[in-house]
Amino acid sequence: MTNLQRLLLAIEIDLSQEELAVYLEENDLKPHDEYIATSQTNKRNIYKTALSILESVANNTSRMKNYKEDDMSVTDFHENLMARIDQLERTIRTMKTDEEISQSNVFFLFG
Repeated sequence: MTNLQRLLLAIEIDLSQEELAVYLEENDLKPHDEYIATSQTNKRNIYKTALSILESVANNTSRMKNYKEDDMSVTDFHENLMARIDQLERTIRTMKTDEEISQSNVFFLFG
């Protein structure tokens, strides 16, 4: 699975591959490189990319109209979108990168 394919799993939003590639590259990922599921840094960057895309959608009111469904209004969509953005922000803040995981969490209280 590539980074691009993994991102598509995370967002399920219809954007061109060129647009998705730009978002991925802004978050230090190459679209056609292999997605490394064991890498916390890779996973965090995928989430950061998804967050960037969702924030762009939230800022584009004309695009929201395209996501209106029969049983959900644009307001409902926006509220759900903002909740997902908040959830992603919390998740990203708590995730550690590979470098942070490899560093020791031990500190000396008394010297």
